[in-house]
Amino acid sequence: MFKNKLNLLIIMMVLAIMVSGCSISFKNGEGGGNDGGIYVTANQGNNWVQKVLIPTTSGQPGSFGNLNASSLAMDPSDPGAIYFGSVDNGLLYTYNGAGGWFLANGLGKVTINAIAVDPVSKCIIYAGIENKVYKSTDCNRTWAQVYYDNDVNTIVNTIAIDHYNSVNVFIGTSRGEAIKSSDRGGSWKTIGRFENSVQKIVVSPADSRLIFAATAKKGIFRSTDGGANWVSLEEKLKDFKNALSFKDLAVASADKGLIFLATNYGLLKSADNGDNWAKIELITPEKEATINSIAVGPKNSKEVYYVTNTTFYRSLDGGANWTTKKLPTTRAGWKLLINPENPNIIYLGARKIEDNKSF
Repeated sequence: MFKNKLNLLIIMMVLAIMVSGCSISFKNGEGGGNDGGIYVTANQGNNWVQKVLIPTTSGQPGSFGNLNASSLAMDPSDPGAIYFGSVDNGLLYTYNGAGGWFLANGLGKVTINAIAVDPVSKCIIYAGIENKVYKSTDCNRTWAQVYYDNDVNTIVNTIAIDHYNSVNVFIGTSRGEAIKSSDRGGSWKTIGRFENSVQKIVVSPADSRLIFAATAKKGIFRSTDGGANWVSLEEKLKDFKNALSFKDLAVASADKGLIFLATNYGLLKSADNGDNWAKIELITPEKEATINSIAVGPKNSKEVYYVTNTTFYRSLDGGANWTTKKLPTTRAGWKLLINPENPNIIYLGARKIEDNKSF
């Protein structure tokens, strides 16, 4: 039944493009070249293939290979459904593991800073754009604004959904707030003020009451009661210089309590949800390691990956040893996603870094 619905949805999307007769176009000068977009490996990073084709009415596929990645997300209920949030060119999505992509209508040529898919209802998608959150309830056909910040300079950086009760939606803003909706975006309430830009919110896969909010310069905050109360983990990171400057955070699915944190210090891990931390030795000296994204094997937490502006790193023993692979693009590796059903499949979003500096 589920596959039949999915096939019907894909057919409807293709027909919509054919009937509309619209052409696929993007803003010019988006990073230059055609080695952007998204890349896929089926063997844990040994080989990569660019997957950026878009069906068109002419029969000659279009491409978004010139675009830069801003965000990347996967449907928790369907690893074939992937969402690519671009810089300045809207949202693209695929329902067949990047075999073919569609452009989400109604959002326009904007930067998609965050994406989240309801783990229970796959057709409910949230997108963070500037100071707003948009929601689709019909698998990207239409979108409606469900959150608006009165400060137009505030950016919605991150969106997370409670996997136990998906009516609970969390967003993090550049003003330093964690904001929660308990009715899928119908209303919102500020549940945390951290006085520093909230870059990422992660709900623990083991217990949705356990939530981490990562700030740009003030480290990690943790809640054990669904966001009602927060504690700073700054003191627990004091032994690691520059560990409060955030890069990425990954919470392991296979091992309860295990989290990985990338900062300006380097790469750290905790086996007890952030109470104690240990340094992971890297090939590159910590001060030279610019980690843009981390990913952890969903079935085996010893499989750890990260990307920098030039290189893909892989460890199969929890970070004791690393192998490297030059990126398949001249752009930076910006986002990583792993297929939870087949962890050999990894997705890489590419982004051009101006003057070799991170955003």
